[in-house]
Amino acid sequence: MGFSRALVTALTYGSIAQATYDVFDYVDPLIGTTNGGHVFAGATLPFGMAKAVADSVNDNAGGYASDGGPITGFSHMHDSGTGGGASLGNFPLFAQSGCSGGILDNCYWTKNDRQSMPINSSVEAHPGFFSVTLNTSIKAEMTVANKTALYRFTFPDEPVPMKGGDATGANAIPYEPVILADLTDLSDSRSKGSVKVDPGSGRITGSGTFNPSFGVGTYNLYFCADFKGASIKDTGIFQNNRAGTNFKQLNTETATVTGPPVPGGAFVQFNKPSNNQILARVGLSFISVNQACGNAQSEIPSFDFQGTLDTAEDAWRKKLGVVQVDNTGVDTDILTTFYSGLYRSMISPQDYTGENPLWESSEPYYDSFYCIWDSFRSIHPLITLVDPYSQTQMIRGLIDIYRHEGKLPDCRMTFCKGWTQGGSNADVVLVDAYLKGLHQGIDWQTGYEALISDAEDEPVNWGIEGRGGLTSWKTLGYIPTDVFDPNGVGTFSRSISRTVEYAYNDFCIAEIAQSLHKTADSEKYLKRSKNWKNMWNPNQNSYIYVNQSDGSTGYVDSGFYGFLQPRYLNGTFGYQDAMLCSPMFQPDACYLVPTGHETYESSSWLYTFFAPHDMSDLITTLGGPDTFTKRLQFLHTTPNLLYFGDEQAFLLVFLFHYAGRPGLSSYFSHYYIPSLFNANVDGIPGNDDSGAMGAFSTLAMMGMWPMGGQNVYLILPPYFPEVSIKNGLTGKTATVKNINFDGGYENIYIQSAKLNGKPYTKSWITHDFFANGGVLELTLGKNESSWGTSSSSLPPSLDLDI
Repeated sequence: MGFSRALVTALTYGSIAQATYDVFDYVDPLIGTTNGGHVFAGATLPFGMAKAVADSVNDNAGGYASDGGPITGFSHMHDSGTGGGASLGNFPLFAQSGCSGGILDNCYWTKNDRQSMPINSSVEAHPGFFSVTLNTSIKAEMTVANKTALYRFTFPDEPVPMKGGDATGANAIPYEPVILADLTDLSDSRSKGSVKVDPGSGRITGSGTFNPSFGVGTYNLYFCADFKGASIKDTGIFQNNRAGTNFKQLNTETATVTGPPVPGGAFVQFNKPSNNQILARVGLSFISVNQACGNAQSEIPSFDFQGTLDTAEDAWRKKLGVVQVDNTGVDTDILTTFYSGLYRSMISPQDYTGENPLWESSEPYYDSFYCIWDSFRSIHPLITLVDPYSQTQMIRGLIDIYRHEGKLPDCRMTFCKGWTQGGSNADVVLVDAYLKGLHQGIDWQTGYEALISDAEDEPVNWGIEGRGGLTSWKTLGYIPTDVFDPNGVGTFSRSISRTVEYAYNDFCIAEIAQSLHKTADSEKYLKRSKNWKNMWNPNQNSYIYVNQSDGSTGYVDSGFYGFLQPRYLNGTFGYQDAMLCSPMFQPDACYLVPTGHETYESSSWLYTFFAPHDMSDLITTLGGPDTFTKRLQFLHTTPNLLYFGDEQAFLLVFLFHYAGRPGLSSYFSHYYIPSLFNANVDGIPGNDDSGAMGAFSTLAMMGMWPMGGQNVYLILPPYFPEVSIKNGLTGKTATVKNINFDGGYENIYIQSAKLNGKPYTKSWITHDFFANGGVLELTLGKNESSWGTSSSSLPPSLDLDI
């Protein structure tokens, strides 16, 4: 059975000796399932394709929302934490105890008609499992294999009417359960669909053509549903709010009128089950119905619910067990925030290997990169730490996408190209993996070719891949706000944020070029990585809107000068209020729309701090270490100036390291955790973006912030007496110990450090520590110290010969 519940803590990683605990006690999949978090709360395997959960009516981008709203069905594929429209949720099942008066048309067929309220206290979620009871007293439990979902519906002894009212006499509900399969998805995007039911076996098969939620194109998906637990009374199809048993097949297309497609699907009506339970197994495929059925039969051949659940739990215990903490004196909510974030970072990207309809390949295929603009900052560096094998598979998959489609994706879902939000940030993910030694099976020659393609070759549509404005980038050194770009088309906005991201993308390419001894390339891209500075207007000030001491409100000079500003083809600067697109001033003005502004989803206040490769020059440009520190503190502490619900804000917590103030990085880590990141259902400040928010809190609490795209981890005290990570490739264990740890987090400042018993003065460390193993011992105190403050202790920067 693998890792049993009782023995999980018998595994010994490093020198940890903690009180026995079950890691599942600290994983709550419901965190982030309300207030726009869009977290997937259901049953899945790590990076699994099948993802089963109840589908809510409102705020349902992840399927289920903990808002107490009605449920319309139980579907088998979802994404987690997306910021775009609701995705997947295809072919939901819905169970009813019977039809009033025994008349099929008295059952409820459409999503709107059949929606039922959940009994909120009944919701149960843990890795590999989700369960809820509806107000009809029908209990739905679900677990999964990789490409198959398995449901267990338990019916009440006496049918309960869905809508209340009289259920006696002619309106009595016979105990004849009906389970339908609907040709829909969460966003009602179906354009074509087909379904049929076998009257002998009750097998329902079907397919549909759907739209992605944040990109272009369509995708086809196929399903195969089988049932066990009761004999069949009848079968049929439904369309709109009518059903019949004379027809066993339905083909449908979206009508050429406004509005969603006409509802349709198939159903099986059963005789009373002997133990009040019916099992439903749903196989999935992007290739064919036959492959969907084959997936189901090979993965869950005997409808064994408990065995399938045990296997799923074992998979999660193995993945989560790589990280071990000493939980002595640590609050349960802190542990739950930590492990739940780790869990959510392993929900996506999703392993669709063997299901790629676009090309044949022996390489892995992963999907739901939602979006790399978000995930390069936290998710992928965390996966590299805790699951380097899976990260290696993802890198191979990304390179294979380039091999067959000509560009690396910046966002991708269900085989469709997603919108590019900034730079070509798959470059960062590839380079990060290369620098950290992920080489097994990776064709780095083709990978390097993909990086150069992003840097040099503008695609016709850079709104979905690659970079735009490359002629200006190469000749002027920035993306002009009034760029003239006949070479390609995209959303002509975000000139500031695209400029600083392109600069960092080029720096990452320079790193791998240097490692591959491609000296000319390295020098070219290092030079281009300085382009962030070309949008810098040293004379620009910023007035901010604040509450005055006398109780009034108004604009005051922030006292800081120099901000990234729009710049035109002729070299002159334009103006964008540095507050714009912060919570303080028009926070929604910088989304991905043609009328967007020159920063993306945040303000110039934030983007002015983005030069993660060139911090020495940035600090000098902003007035030196003291002024830089005051300015960064001002951004964090001024109400409504910084929005922490987008991933660009993450890096700002840790930049104090570069100014010789690592203690302030620790302080601001605790400033946001647990105030914004906690164990409540609304315990993240924005949508989770496939686990990016969870990865942030886990990495920060682990005490190692990775500079994505560099072989650099900034050192902070973990939130535990001790934490260990076992490397899945080398088998070695890296352990970080806190001396003088206190659960009230008064001692959050490093006073001194030792690495493998020897004094260690640098405020950063490389991936060798995790690959080769070792012990980093941090002595803590209540006040900042001189540790990590000297010039020789600072993390590397471009001007410091990185």
